[in-house]
Amino acid sequence: MTRYGRIETDAGPRYAEVQEPRVHVLSAAPWANPHRTGEVYALRDVKWLAPSEATKVVAIGQNYRKHAEEMGKVVPVEPLLFMKPPTALNAHLAPIVMPPASDDVQHEAELALVIGKQLTRATEAEAAEAIFAVTCFNDVTARDVQKREVQHTRAKSYDTFACCGPWMVRGLDFGDLEVRCRLNGVQKQLGRTSDMVHAPAKLVAFISNVMTLLPGDLVATGTPSGVGPMQPGDVVEVDIEGIGVLENPVTR
Repeated sequence: MTRYGRIETDAGPRYAEVQEPRVHVLSAAPWANPHRTGEVYALRDVKWLAPSEATKVVAIGQNYRKHAEEMGKVVPVEPLLFMKPPTALNAHLAPIVMPPASDDVQHEAELALVIGKQLTRATEAEAAEAIFAVTCFNDVTARDVQKREVQHTRAKSYDTFACCGPWMVRGLDFGDLEVRCRLNGVQKQLGRTSDMVHAPAKLVAFISNVMTLLPGDLVATGTPSGVGPMQPGDVVEVDIEGIGVLENPVTR
């Protein structure tokens, strides 16, 4: 397995490869056959950015049966798609900013897929090959806004509402990983990726038959049950087996 991400450097944002205790800066995105530039940082000193420069984040609603039940929704026969804009992307340790319009901002821990090649009208086999890596994702949601409206766009799209990272992992078998969410150290969500209604390759193939996916795009695959509210001063963690821990403080 190999860990890649994006870091802040003196020359601006750069893709990098993690080899503890060092991080090696790359000449290009990891799916573009880069080389190491020779620039090296200590892992402990790195400031992580969102792990890819996604042109879009495609998210899946109600893809775990127990979460559909807790929301009072039926399990969709086909994947239920919604979008989060790239302006909502938020890095590891960066604050989630609760907007004035909401008093009920909730966590949703998810596995996200990082697309590594352009994909249009793909088969499931082609989709599986196009998944470059996986990362931790928090599909932050203004639940009170969501309940007032028919569609999800406003509730899901506020700045900082697409937390991901700290890095992406390539070479990990993500068919049955444990997904946890902790709020102030207390476990709130626990599930396994094997519990998904629609598996990752099926999701990516389905999406590619709606819109072209580009390298770096993210697909958030849905959340297990246990979603709940966060408050200013809280710290939320998404912990996925084999990937790591995405941590974000909450502010107003």
